[in-house]
Amino acid sequence: MAERVKVAVVGLGFGAEFVPLYQRHPDSECYAICQRNEESLNKTGGQFGVTRRYTRFEDLLEIDEIDAIHIVTPITEHAPMSILSLKAGKHTACTVPMGVTKKECIEICEARREADRVYMMMETAVYTREFLYAKELVDSGALGKIQFLRGSHQQNMSLPGWPDYWYGFPPMHYATHAVSPLLAISGKLVDSVVCFGSGKIRDEYVKRYGSPFAVETALLKLRDSDLACEVTRSLFDTIRQYRESFDVYGTKRSFEWEQLAGDGAVVYSGFEDSERVEVPDFGHLLPKEIAPYTIRGVYDEEHEHTSFVQGAGHGGSHPHLVHEFVRAIVENRESTADAAKAANWTMAGICAHESAMNGGTRIKIPVP
Repeated sequence: MAERVKVAVVGLGFGAEFVPLYQRHPDSECYAICQRNEESLNKTGGQFGVTRRYTRFEDLLEIDEIDAIHIVTPITEHAPMSILSLKAGKHTACTVPMGVTKKECIEICEARREADRVYMMMETAVYTREFLYAKELVDSGALGKIQFLRGSHQQNMSLPGWPDYWYGFPPMHYATHAVSPLLAISGKLVDSVVCFGSGKIRDEYVKRYGSPFAVETALLKLRDSDLACEVTRSLFDTIRQYRESFDVYGTKRSFEWEQLAGDGAVVYSGFEDSERVEVPDFGHLLPKEIAPYTIRGVYDEEHEHTSFVQGAGHGGSHPHLVHEFVRAIVENRESTADAAKAANWTMAGICAHESAMNGGTRIKIPVP
């Protein structure tokens, strides 16, 4: 492409973190921003010097100059907005999860095929420092043959302050942070899942979605593989420090990521031998213009602002996500989290919850 990819960012809470990345990436520009709240919209626009500001998502779809739309909105809006964006001929990136039903995931895959545009689910968990480090160990053969993988995403959202739609949300409907590292490291997709619920959340939470479980734990059988993976997810009424982690067990070495915040990762090299490792930064994989954004607190001299691009728990992933999305567009190829893969990663959780609600029935993952 002769010109930079013109990107519109929709949703400026968490989404505002991506604005300076599109501005500074050598192959893109943040052409426009969109948010319903006009006051917040103007605040972000002023902060980053973005003059094209919109309060209606639909208006972006009619602007020919916009090449791509990055959606960072509430969960229930992900699929409808992604489908509209693709049907308008825009390359589309969306935060996780892809959708909240199997039907939505399949419809996004269909829309992507018809539009012949890049789709990318912006899954932070497959670009954290810890993931990139573990993937490097796997690719180098340092772990040997992979025998088992485990993912965990535990969070207590029972305290007030979250948007209302979160309360009572089925844990496995937001499972991609725990599922995706396992599938990306193994290079496989989920064939089927068995899941059980455990415990019970308070009655007022159960009413919204009819989901009673405090914790859901699933076994994923991988397609064309001898591997199974374990995934545990909790959202309410279970006391645990926030954890987003994964483990990889091999014949030569094994890798475990952080059981307590700040403890770091551990590599096991024998029955008695273990080493707590300092996971390196991976900014060297990025263009120099955005490489510094893998580190917290980057000062933006032009706008006199300390960027919060790398938020807690996202492990320097944001610039990697932007770079992959932009380069997939420029190179006219599928992204690393393309529609088919994103659908499998998302539906693994959706089908896991379906299994739990049916007493642990094995559920096959649809092939979109």
